[in-house]
Amino acid sequence: MEQDTICALATPSGSGAIAIIRVSGNDSLEITDKIFKSGRNDSLKAAEGYSVRYGTIFDGEGVVDQVLVTVFRSPASYTGEDSVEISCHCSPFIIKEILSLLIKNGSRMALAGEFTQRAFLNGKMDLAQAEAVADLIASETASAHRVAISQMRGGFSSELSSMRANLLEIVALMELELDFSEEEVEFADRKHLRSLLDETLAHIGELISGFKLGNVIKNGVPVAIAGATNTGKSTLLNAILGEERAIVSPIHGTTRDYIEDTVNIDGTLFRFIDTAGIRTTHETLETIGIERTFEKIREASVVLLMLDVTRPDNFDDSINTLTLKIDPSQQQVIILINKCDLVLDLPKSGKGLIDPDDIDPILGKYVENVSEYATSAGLSPIAIIPISAGRHLGLDSIKKTLHSICSIGVTNSKSVLVTNLRHFEALQNAHSALIRVAEGLESTLPTDLLTQDLREALHHLGTITGAITTDEVLGEIFSRFCIGK
Repeated sequence: MEQDTICALATPSGSGAIAIIRVSGNDSLEITDKIFKSGRNDSLKAAEGYSVRYGTIFDGEGVVDQVLVTVFRSPASYTGEDSVEISCHCSPFIIKEILSLLIKNGSRMALAGEFTQRAFLNGKMDLAQAEAVADLIASETASAHRVAISQMRGGFSSELSSMRANLLEIVALMELELDFSEEEVEFADRKHLRSLLDETLAHIGELISGFKLGNVIKNGVPVAIAGATNTGKSTLLNAILGEERAIVSPIHGTTRDYIEDTVNIDGTLFRFIDTAGIRTTHETLETIGIERTFEKIREASVVLLMLDVTRPDNFDDSINTLTLKIDPSQQQVIILINKCDLVLDLPKSGKGLIDPDDIDPILGKYVENVSEYATSAGLSPIAIIPISAGRHLGLDSIKKTLHSICSIGVTNSKSVLVTNLRHFEALQNAHSALIRVAEGLESTLPTDLLTQDLREALHHLGTITGAITTDEVLGEIFSRFCIGK
């Protein structure tokens, strides 16, 4: 397809040894030739694909930089077009000058994700694979990397293609029946159709079910830090992150809204959410913050309930309040008894607080009381851990507990996982349409109505890979990419 030539910096801006400027389009070699001279004195237009030239970028007679230029020939390039990558020194001035020269000689700055969008439009990858490129760039753990690589290589696309091919065959046979409706010919065996539907529904159902795990791998296990005001929630968040991310103050109600950030714990990404303290208040902003706290608690896979060891009279209220706000079948709770250094005779320094196999008798009594409160409230916490967030004591126990309960599915899953909300919604819509087909078969619904629902399912599956798409959808997807990719 005829497109103009684009250019952009493909490496992050900032200090470094080398920067790469990418150029793609029908005139990419010709435009680069105008500003580049190699030691061989030959034109880039004569260069073979996957070849490298060493030479100089000139601005008129002035030297800009000594560079390496890599040539990629259509269709064997990332975008499917003739492309050039200029490896120059990572100087902001040099980068700016080279991009200015490229634009001056007929190129233009690329939009966000435009290189990958061209790869999709030129048939180098489907839409699901293109979106996996962004996931690969953003991956922070081995699990996220593995899922993105699998999708880039077409694992997810292959499964969708197989399902669509089977459904298309059935649609074709059923539409053939419509052409011979007066002769009452049945081309599509209803038993075979039902068997295929059941198989496809089960497959889509597995993909939908896997979205929860896929979302966790991509965005992190959501962990809400909840509790009454001034129990040390923000202090704990800062301690886990290793930076002053949240404001800490002895004043009750300091945190008015949730704050979140991610941490990689032994290969599993966790998304910690510091929430507003829970208490009865008539202050408008704090009330809004508490309502958002309850929303975040409901969204979390794990809830860290913070209790203040110096306020034991509040233990039962905090436990009862949390019990009413969670779903024990879907969420796990770890209770943290904070500020334990205030009730123990501890040295002023030291990293250890508790030996899990030898808990101090004083702390043991608090743990026992909390366990009794939880049991009476119908709450079954995974663990009850005494800590001191202010002194960074007990953090290792928290991390080990989180990793033990959340890492198994994340690190061991080998199946194709759905990580993209757009894909998840399309699968849900396709599943609903196929359910209607199954119900229609049971009630002997006319063939034309069955075909309509089958085509709707095909449409939704097609939107995932880009077999069916719109400019608006493409614009929304690729706008989330970085410039240069």
